[in-house]
Amino acid sequence: MMNTDAPSVVKDEVSDLINNIKSVIYIDNRKLEYLVAANIAGGHVILADSHGVGKTSLARALAGSINWSRESSPEEEQTDAPTNGSGGTGSGATSVAMDDFSRIQCTVDLLPQDILGYNRIVGTSHDLLFHRGPIFAHFVLCDEINLLTPKTQGSFFQAMEEQNVTVEGKTFLLSDPFFIIATMNLKGSHLFPLPAPQLDRFMLQLSMGFPDGKDEAEIVKQHGRNDSWKHFGPVIGYDRIMGWKDLVDTVAISAEVVDYVVACVRRTREHPEVLMGASPRTGVKISRLARALSLIRGEDYVTIDTIKEILAPAMAHRLVMKNPAIPAQPVVEEILANVPVERGP
Repeated sequence: MMNTDAPSVVKDEVSDLINNIKSVIYIDNRKLEYLVAANIAGGHVILADSHGVGKTSLARALAGSINWSRESSPEEEQTDAPTNGSGGTGSGATSVAMDDFSRIQCTVDLLPQDILGYNRIVGTSHDLLFHRGPIFAHFVLCDEINLLTPKTQGSFFQAMEEQNVTVEGKTFLLSDPFFIIATMNLKGSHLFPLPAPQLDRFMLQLSMGFPDGKDEAEIVKQHGRNDSWKHFGPVIGYDRIMGWKDLVDTVAISAEVVDYVVACVRRTREHPEVLMGASPRTGVKISRLARALSLIRGEDYVTIDTIKEILAPAMAHRLVMKNPAIPAQPVVEEILANVPVERGP
């Protein structure tokens, strides 16, 4: 019998997933690997990009590549959840139904209840039912997150860190997998910069960028038709996604690699151009992302080269610069060039 947990098998399955996404989205393979790795590592991704480059389609393709058919518990089948009684998860949190994919189009007038949900009165009984918001989805696209006011931005904190939401004292579970792809405008009016603690909760910041001329011509040919998604469908089961998540911890990471991660993180706190360096959470997220990325590439251990590859997209957005006009990317590149690699036995 084939070992479905072997790294080589995971690599082949992820390759099928990536090829399926690329049948409708034109994006670099490496960036897709980062997205999948962040997902199975339990992280979230922010896309700092321009309009119309395919951010929504990317999230839709990622969610649509998964076959979500599975048995649900009675609690998970509820669209609305009663606000009285104990939670159904054993941890005090109530399970409610999760959509496969949802999109939150952010505007300045959006309120926290528009994202999390709200309680409503049922008929004349005066009983309260919780009406879930769009945050209750396995894949959430939060489009233009920095158009939200700080109060509404704050509604994501608990969901991103604890995978729960609390409304009027009642806690509801966001069941696995739970993955947020947020997009952020780089320029424009009425923008509210995300606070450093919220940026710190994103495992990666990426940019899709503009396609080259050849790819852009293919995009026009393919998506200039109404049936461009006609043959698109799921290629991987929900159970395999959960299996990949379980395997992340089995990927080895040596003490020397951990020491290198810590040295790079700590160096940001000493840099003369950095006002606030990376937090200890940064090292945790980088190590977990590196394990997940190694797994989907068919490897059972993390190398220094993998850490160097992901350090900038996993750390630059966490740095607060003394001069906001100076980007953090060159600082990370300078750290990579100067932190020595200690060779283990």
